[in-house]
Amino acid sequence: MIIWLNGPFGAGKTTLAQRLCKRRPDLLLFDPEEIGFIVKSMVPPAPSGDYQDLPLWRGMTAAALIELRKHYRQDIVVPMTLVRPDYLNEILGDLTGRGEPILHIFLTVDEQVLRERIEHQTMSPDPTRNERIRDWRLAQVDRCVAARDIMPEGTRFLDSGRDTPEALANTVLSWLGGMVSGSSQ
Repeated sequence: MIIWLNGPFGAGKTTLAQRLCKRRPDLLLFDPEEIGFIVKSMVPPAPSGDYQDLPLWRGMTAAALIELRKHYRQDIVVPMTLVRPDYLNEILGDLTGRGEPILHIFLTVDEQVLRERIEHQTMSPDPTRNERIRDWRLAQVDRCVAARDIMPEGTRFLDSGRDTPEALANTVLSWLGGMVSGSSQ
């Protein structure tokens, strides 16, 4: 099972992924942002500046997950904001087309709570870089919050502004426990 944790930047995807891995040490954690760092170091940037706009990133992300599944059968947790429906369909469609079961979860959070979280997060020890990241994330809030309404059928939603990371992990683990191996959700 590939457990894709989606939602706005600052919604708590990484925190939830870490909590899941702590509760289920057999889970693999795959962060597609690492692929983004590789891609950014190899090719010219996308005009938007977002590595997700590079087909290379999307292809490498899907390929890396497929390779992981070839060699490791345990479930994989993927914390990654992916709110463009065409990109989401491209990556998840490639995976499901190859028979990989997906549990797609979208974390929702009140817009004001989200903005406050982002404003108080430290994402880099370099203050200048931290400010650039914060500004970029804040500029993405509207599109990421609105993406809730365009998520594909079968997406499961959790409110990370209302529930604690532990409660969210309990819900995800109960969903996993109730899923038949090889089924797609």
